[in-house]
Amino acid sequence: MNLKELYQEIILEHGKNPRNIGKTENFNKDAKGHNPLCGDSVHVYLKLDNKNKVEDVSFEGSGCAISMASASIMTDLVKGKEENEVREIINDFLGMIKINPNLKSKNLNDDEKTKLMCLSGVKQYPMRVKCATLSWHTLISAIDNKNEEINTEKFD
Repeated sequence: MNLKELYQEIILEHGKNPRNIGKTENFNKDAKGHNPLCGDSVHVYLKLDNKNKVEDVSFEGSGCAISMASASIMTDLVKGKEENEVREIINDFLGMIKINPNLKSKNLNDDEKTKLMCLSGVKQYPMRVKCATLSWHTLISAIDNKNEEINTEKFD
């Protein structure tokens, strides 16, 4: 199996069987996001402990396979990480999906980087970039306690 096939398999698996779907019990932060062009919607639920470590994270929503796979992968990768690590991973991912060919994060192991890299192909399809990044922007909004719905038309 070549790398492209592996990436497609990961996206399909997470798209069909998303991880961490549902509402996190006793969440203390949340945010909603919407991609009006594609119709994707996501609600991210976050439970940070008293040291700002992600105790639990989940999402509810609907959308295309890329949107759902990205949200699923994101929740898998940030669970158990500290807020500053999560922010660094988000910035690294958003950079990779738009500009940089590689991930630089020291907060991800090789398997985690492979999961994220499977989404790198969407940069060839600008409309799909918004599908892949919706949940990530929504997670930032949840961490920052913003009270406005994320709309993909408002960011690049």
